[in-house]
Amino acid sequence: MAEPIFVNGRFLTQPMSGVQRYAREIVRALDHRPGAADRYVLLTPVGADDLKLTNIPVQTVPGGCGHLWEQTALAWAARHGRLLSLGGSGPVLHPRQVVVIHDAAVFRHPDHFRRGYAAFHRILGRLLAQQAQLATVSEFSRQELATVLSLSPADITVAPNSADHLSAVTPDPAVIDGLDLTGHPYFVALGNLTPNKNLAVAVRALARLADTTVRLVLIGARPSKIFDQPAIQTDPRLVFAGRRSDAEVAALLGGARGLIFPSLYEGFGIPPLEAFVHGCPVIASDIVATREVCADNALYFAPHDDATLAVHMTRLLTATDPARRNAGLRRAVLYSWSRSAEILDDLLTSTWR
Repeated sequence: MAEPIFVNGRFLTQPMSGVQRYAREIVRALDHRPGAADRYVLLTPVGADDLKLTNIPVQTVPGGCGHLWEQTALAWAARHGRLLSLGGSGPVLHPRQVVVIHDAAVFRHPDHFRRGYAAFHRILGRLLAQQAQLATVSEFSRQELATVLSLSPADITVAPNSADHLSAVTPDPAVIDGLDLTGHPYFVALGNLTPNKNLAVAVRALARLADTTVRLVLIGARPSKIFDQPAIQTDPRLVFAGRRSDAEVAALLGGARGLIFPSLYEGFGIPPLEAFVHGCPVIASDIVATREVCADNALYFAPHDDATLAVHMTRLLTATDPARRNAGLRRAVLYSWSRSAEILDDLLTSTWR
């Protein structure tokens, strides 16, 4: 019998962000791979969410939670097989493990995190670089991780994000009325409200617009344990929407004049692809990762240049651009959860023959 492949299910106990989205969608895609039921086992802590998989069996592993569970109970439960860790961390003593590290933010921008969190994850990343086979989500992150971890880029596999999950949902238009957006032109900023998301520049750009009817909808939670909360000015045109379902996000993107993606640093950045899927124009900060994902299909501005951002917002308020919409749709289909799952499946199969 072939050696089993265990999947680290710690992500199913964590709040949703880009990392958890990646892990959930990759596991769902693996669930549809040939022979998944005989090859994979998802190991989860007590109290984990149910992914409602069709083929891959799920095994609950008691023994605490968080990093302690990962380094002890998970390591022991997976000792007789290979292990796939999709959330940026994994047990350092497991000898046959693929770990997906999404970016090098704790090395490049430790000021965006609480000090203990950043220090711990720098140490963990270095240990995993010595012990595990690494993968990441973009060519930019591959180069970044290779530099900070003293690896060759060829030693890190790229298995990108996608937005397939949002193309498969039926939009819920009730959210438009619920947020009092009916009759208002609006922009969306999508993602946890954390320092690297640089939302202050979007708020400053909004202040430059004379139109009192326009709204800026901020979708996402404000985490208090990992990140220091950003200071966001008060503007009556700001709408704090909190966390929203995929169906609500799809509806908000479908009706928006544009997505504003002002991040200072990203390993990939899923929201622009999600916007493209629903024909929503993208205004993005001109950083390497967003250029890699969006290519020429976004309007760009320097991360702190609220004046240029305001010019782009005004442009989208006054005119539509069907050609840009169609180009965005074509860009989105270049990324697929199933293709990325295949890349990781092949890596797990070929690394330890």
